[in-house]
Amino acid sequence: MLRCAVAGTAVIALVALGLAISETQNPLVVAGLCLVALVASSLRSVHTQRQIELVSVVLVAVYVIAGPAAAVIVAAAGSLVQAPAPAIKRIFNSAQRVVSAAGAAVAYAALDGPVGDEVFARVPDALIATTAASVALQLVNAVLVSMVLSLERGPNAVKEFLRHVVRTTALPVLGYGLLGLSMAVVWLGGLSIFAGVLILGPLVVARWALSQYEAERLAQAATMRAFIQVIEAKDLYTRGHSERVSEGVGMLGRQLGLNQDRQSALEHAGLLHDVGKVGVPTSIIRKPGRLDDAEMDAIRLHPARGVELIGNIPFLEEVKSAVLHHHEKYDGSGYPAGLAGEKIPYFARIIGIVDAFDCLTSTRSYRPARGVEETLEILLQDRYTHFDPLLVDAFVQVIRQQGWNAAADQPAPDANVEVSIDHDDLSLGSGGGASGSAAGPADG
Repeated sequence: MLRCAVAGTAVIALVALGLAISETQNPLVVAGLCLVALVASSLRSVHTQRQIELVSVVLVAVYVIAGPAAAVIVAAAGSLVQAPAPAIKRIFNSAQRVVSAAGAAVAYAALDGPVGDEVFARVPDALIATTAASVALQLVNAVLVSMVLSLERGPNAVKEFLRHVVRTTALPVLGYGLLGLSMAVVWLGGLSIFAGVLILGPLVVARWALSQYEAERLAQAATMRAFIQVIEAKDLYTRGHSERVSEGVGMLGRQLGLNQDRQSALEHAGLLHDVGKVGVPTSIIRKPGRLDDAEMDAIRLHPARGVELIGNIPFLEEVKSAVLHHHEKYDGSGYPAGLAGEKIPYFARIIGIVDAFDCLTSTRSYRPARGVEETLEILLQDRYTHFDPLLVDAFVQVIRQQGWNAAADQPAPDANVEVSIDHDDLSLGSGGGASGSAAGPADG
């Protein structure tokens, strides 16, 4: 079915391209626009971690400069520049760009959008027609990509695409449409092909600046991952825990409909929630029995130490409260501040749920891993006491829908260890592995 869908899209694209070639005039102008499109296709602009092609600016300009038919040809030319990929994907990418441009061309022509010098006398009409063309381009592209994703990966992939790609890039693409109209006006005003440099140049510079920030952000994230590896090397039973928590909070964040920036911050917080354990002695982390008061106090310090470690990294500013408070409990019995209910930071409430879930579905020295469904029932049981009930409901729903990749290749439990829980477990009314006054409230 997938191959048939791609073949059908390619046939439609070829027909549209043939019709466009037969109706196009001013071949030299079209050739110049194709050259600009080829250059623009090799450059990408970053927006909230999604890539938006600069060639969309050129396409909108073409509708005004040379007419709707010419835009189909320019889209075909721009599609020649692609990243390495399987042949079927390259064919579809080229075809969907041509068909999307054709859909936008129909919208532009239907509204009698101005072509050539008449744009100077009909600026309001040009604004309306180019906006409609941008919307049509997005709609046709979304339909085609959704069709292929549905056939290749299923309906959940389509939902993810619509929520995290289409929704986050819709307004920026409309903004690019206005830049395209500006490029057309400058082109027709006498600058011709140099209009591409004038309009696209600042976008390229902005892209470079954003790429430098992105490189710095990735380097900082790599540093934090190195901390995590140091922590998890201390205890084979917790290897991969932070990565799984990051994945789990990401699943829940998408279920809750967080925007891309908050989603990214939440996943960072999930990855770094235990980074403060780098300062906890290995002997305490690996201790198979109950922790005494002093040892439990050392464990309880890890959220504050985590904040100290990430405190000087600006892009992690918003995750600090999540790292500090991920052991708070909904009824106020957690630590370090004894916060309750919605006074606990939102991200901390999310991480607390996923942290406990992964701990229980992982093997420990004193017990085997619990099953996923059994653990979900425990979370539901501890709504209102340990966890935010609405967030628990959402997490249970997403895990039951999408499943969970539990920890694998862990050592078997140590038969010599008799204690049934430790500080990482849901304590279920006990002291969480500690004894005496250090046990305090149950800690998740």
